[in-house]
Amino acid sequence: MAQERQKIGLALGGGAVLGAAHVGVLKALEEFEVKVDYIAGTSIGAFVGAFYAFGMHWQKIKEIAIEMNWMDITSIRLSKYGLMSNDKMETILAEHLGDKRIEDAQIPIWMIATDLETGNKVVLKEGALANAVKASTCIPGVFSPIEHDSKLLVDGGIVENVPIETLGEMGANYKIGVDLNSKHRQEKPSHLLDILTYSFQYLMQNSTLHQTSNANILIKPDLTAFSKTSMDQMEGLFNQGYEDAARTLEKEL
Repeated sequence: MAQERQKIGLALGGGAVLGAAHVGVLKALEEFEVKVDYIAGTSIGAFVGAFYAFGMHWQKIKEIAIEMNWMDITSIRLSKYGLMSNDKMETILAEHLGDKRIEDAQIPIWMIATDLETGNKVVLKEGALANAVKASTCIPGVFSPIEHDSKLLVDGGIVENVPIETLGEMGANYKIGVDLNSKHRQEKPSHLLDILTYSFQYLMQNSTLHQTSNANILIKPDLTAFSKTSMDQMEGLFNQGYEDAARTLEKEL
């Protein structure tokens, strides 16, 4: 990087339970003394980014990720919009951060969602933190959409899975992106949730390559050995995220 310190932005992409790898990336950033000025998060990247933006150390975020299981963030609630609710996401955030607003974060954070009616990108930059995270992580067909400002919002991965462009809008001139969808194990789907999640993943993969082309540094953890729907792999995901991030940062910085 240039001698004069630049405004560094960190874009944390979507990837369901693979998001534990983001926490390993945070550890690597700390070790390389990278001070993040802006965070943009999509889906699970918004969830992890929210904790970090409000000053939580990566070690504590790791503890939360390891203790969580699928039922921690989902609950069955049949509706005409989705099979489940992710209301428990709000409970987890409140338990560890309290009732926070996005604009009060220690590190400015914006979160990406999609307007279900128009298909447009919605950038959530103020208001209730928990509601924004719920909207950004709301996989269509799996979770019920979140109402916000008269809009029905779903997962931001549809429009910007690794929000590099959003970092530029925030004022970052040095952008670090984390793409969790480049490589991972794909098991044969065993139930409807797998089918919906895999279908959504393919949609995101088609657009992510273009979205990340303007990143100064792109971290793409090798997640070949991991499943996108299994919760019994948090420690391994963390370690893989850390190792690949450290390797990339050593080369690029």
